Amino acid sequence: MTTGIDAAFTDRLVATRRDLHRHPELSWQERRTSEQIHQALERVGIRTRRVAAGTGVIADIPGGDGPFVALRADMDALPITEETGLPFTSIHDGVMHACGHDAHTSMLLGAAELLSGDGNLPAPVRLIFQPAEEQGAGAKAMIEEGALDGVGMIFGGHVDRHFPTGNVVVTEGVVNASTDAFRIEIAGRGGHAARPHESVDAVVVASLLVMSLQTVVSREVDPVHPSVVTIGRFVAGSAPNVIAGHALLEGTIRAQEREVRQHLVDAVHRIANSVGQLHGADVQVTLTEGTPPLVNPPHMVTLARQAAHAVVGPGHVPSLHIANMGGEDFSYYLDQVPGCYVRFGAQVPGREGYP
Repeated sequence: MTTGIDAAFTDRLVATRRDLHRHPELSWQERRTSEQIHQALERVGIRTRRVAAGTGVIADIPGGDGPFVALRADMDALPITEETGLPFTSIHDGVMHACGHDAHTSMLLGAAELLSGDGNLPAPVRLIFQPAEEQGAGAKAMIEEGALDGVGMIFGGHVDRHFPTGNVVVTEGVVNASTDAFRIEIAGRGGHAARPHESVDAVVVASLLVMSLQTVVSREVDPVHPSVVTIGRFVAGSAPNVIAGHALLEGTIRAQEREVRQHLVDAVHRIANSVGQLHGADVQVTLTEGTPPLVNPPHMVTLARQAAHAVVGPGHVPSLHIANMGGEDFSYYLDQVPGCYVRFGAQVPGREGYP
């Protein structure tokens, strides 16, 4: 197979990526992006089908006998206002491709063009353009609508500013953590600030709860198992001289092992209920289950590493020694079929990137 990568090909991909960057779309709203993908694939003779609320795209490239080898890219943007000042800055206020999904989509379109021009593929290829990764829901929707039907293995990746451009980071084992969200509603009894003895102060109860939750990771989890319990939102009160009767806490739970994940979930419920009872407040905990840990199996890592060596050279295929505590719904695919999730170096020399 000849690579087919020349200046014209590269220019097309750059133009595609910049066009997608100028027109970002939030989860489940990727209609223009989906149409651009459809048109690009049709131009190289690849038929598509729309799935997942009409925004996801699945396409197959014929090849030899056997199950499909699937390649996945995510498409959605984030609710962030872009202030880069670039010529291809987002035209939509409050929406930006700040996570690189415009690059992922462009990369898979480039791969599709190259693979479609090869008449001797050893296996058929399934292209999966997935919506709503940022909500952790797109992969499940794609699977439910048949994205993995007939698939024997799947590969995906994410651009990463922590590694030099030209590197492909291939890591065995846990690559991303599980992601669960929780909401804790505290109902006390409001009153005048001058008469606290007649009230159940929801701010005090919520504050004690925030501090108590800090002990879950530090005192209940073996330090060799990375885990996180973070409170990211605290809402309470209406006036400086009024004791709040209600408070709201929202946060996230991250873990790399399923057993640790369950312990953290149970601990949040236990501590929240105990603190509420101790101080006479009613506490309600709502958990929203997120993505499971993303785990690359050894045999798929070996295969991905061999492929990366052939493309970028052995000296440019490092491994992560510490897993990312961020989440990635590619883990749902790996719960169904073997595969590997890698990181593509996107660091620009001499330029400091954003977190």
